Amino acid sequence: MAQQILFTRNIAATLDEVLAAYDYDRLFLLTDNNTGQYCRPLLSESKVLATARCINILPDDTHKSLDALASVWQELSDRHASRHSMMINLGGGMVTDLGGFAAATFKRGIRYINIPTTLLGAVDAAVGGKTGINFNGLKNEIGAFAPAEAVLVSTSFFKTLSREHLLSGFAEMLKHGLISTTDTYNRLFTLDLSMPDSEEMLACLEQSIAVKRHVVEEDPFEANIRKSLNLGHTVGHAFESLSHKRNRPVQHGYAVAWGLVCELLISHRLQKFPLDVLRTFAQYVKQNYGVFVISCDDYDYLYERMTHDKKNTADTINFTLLSGVGEVVINQTASRDEICVALDLYRDLMGL
Repeated sequence: MAQQILFTRNIAATLDEVLAAYDYDRLFLLTDNNTGQYCRPLLSESKVLATARCINILPDDTHKSLDALASVWQELSDRHASRHSMMINLGGGMVTDLGGFAAATFKRGIRYINIPTTLLGAVDAAVGGKTGINFNGLKNEIGAFAPAEAVLVSTSFFKTLSREHLLSGFAEMLKHGLISTTDTYNRLFTLDLSMPDSEEMLACLEQSIAVKRHVVEEDPFEANIRKSLNLGHTVGHAFESLSHKRNRPVQHGYAVAWGLVCELLISHRLQKFPLDVLRTFAQYVKQNYGVFVISCDDYDYLYERMTHDKKNTADTINFTLLSGVGEVVINQTASRDEICVALDLYRDLMGL
């Protein structure tokens, strides 16, 4: 399950070097409308990629759907892809998630490479082997563990990202900091995301991906410690679903940031997570991510969404909690009342 993860300043040359190590009959490039227009040109010097057959899908998470997946399968079939073909997924988490699942399932699996073009994609979706699509209003409900042959990470793609998109990816880096060490966690707050230094960003990114890589290699199928990577996501995914229900979708990383606040509140109540660290973190989230507005009227919907989380067993909602930074406690449960109290406290902290 180990993935080759390469950090590069010359993405085109690195891609050609990686592809030279493989034998394949046909090469495919999956992009969405945005990455095809803005990111594909950064690979223009790749001699190998010039031979690739291009497949394009619509952007953003609302199109990480069964219909989009079927369209990729159809393109692969129409263009005579075989089990010996290779696919490159060039895009954010939506493209690498959907493209990875398409590759994992077409003719029972073809090899693929991920080139994440967003900070969120680089630090989260592209690494670790999880692939999938949304289904029935639920995030990543259908999918498979199917790691890419290689993940190529280049900060050259991030230069055109808005601060909003950088913050979305940074939320996953904050999560990695929370589950690793105090030094790793504290270092993240030295980054200025309004004017990010590319070298410092790359160093923090490498450190953050190393946290995830270590966890994934130890537990590739999420039987144990890999559940730590779900910190913030049980509540975060529920917030994200609510935003789509309202027809005002939020960035995934923003939902995770707000979810982290809620799950640290549960951690404080059930595992004595330090209150001063929690308050500082919540203040940082409020200042940088703003506030996801909820009321008591939303609690039933949010709780129902949490009951569909993939970590759950039977009717029990399963959380990853912390007793301190780097002190992970997996397979923890919280009652409906305890979850609602955390949502109450979230509203208090955020000034709602």
